Amino acid sequence: MLELKSVHKKFGGLQAVGDVSFSVPAGSIKAVIGPNGAGKTTLFNLIAGNLNLSSGKVIFQGREIQGLKPHQVAALGMARTFQNIKLFHGMTALESVMVGRHVRSRAGFIAGMFHSPATWKEEKEIRDKSMQLLELLGIAEFADTEATSLAFGQQRAVEMARALATEPKLLLLDEPAAGLNIYETAEVGRLITRIRDMGITVLLVEHDMSLVMDISDEIVVLSFGQKIAEDVPLSIQQNPEVIKIYLGEDEEEAVV
Repeated sequence: MLELKSVHKKFGGLQAVGDVSFSVPAGSIKAVIGPNGAGKTTLFNLIAGNLNLSSGKVIFQGREIQGLKPHQVAALGMARTFQNIKLFHGMTALESVMVGRHVRSRAGFIAGMFHSPATWKEEKEIRDKSMQLLELLGIAEFADTEATSLAFGQQRAVEMARALATEPKLLLLDEPAAGLNIYETAEVGRLITRIRDMGITVLLVEHDMSLVMDISDEIVVLSFGQKIAEDVPLSIQQNPEVIKIYLGEDEEEAVV
């Protein structure tokens, strides 16, 4: 589904990501972990087109996408959420999810002005699909509530529904459990697994190790912009280099 080949990103003299390569198999959940400043979010921004690579390749479904704009990447079938929730003020939860459908809509500006029958039909389809996503994520009761007034966990769910509204083949989740309590985190884990079972490949950045270990098929570990390990969760837990570099503790005392 996704392949990174020798990806580099420099900001002036600072190398934020250096020579990172890995692949994400279709139908899997893959996690990227590492301490603060490891380059995880920068890597996400490079994949999604929010930043340009210094060198290397990003290949999505067999096509090189480095240099494409975020909306072009989204149109190809990749969606993302953000570490800091980004919702529009003044929009309800339902309207916020409907926005995500714009990359799949067909009606243009002129057709919208004249309210053609085809436009009305498409508008209804968008609304119905968006409501289905709110139901999937368990927040349909808040459809008519302003999204930014919802509880933090509910806002996370709205953002995830908006990303799903683009009908992605690959979903990038940037710290989906950030700011959530233990019960909300467990629910996020169930939702991510359900999304994978819908046929959507998932790549996530996350600090909550219990969540990562529970749901991931494979894990990539970054430190100072470099990949130091890539393996299944059990092997990552037992990897001496991960324990030493990621946790910064003596191997005998550390537990991932």
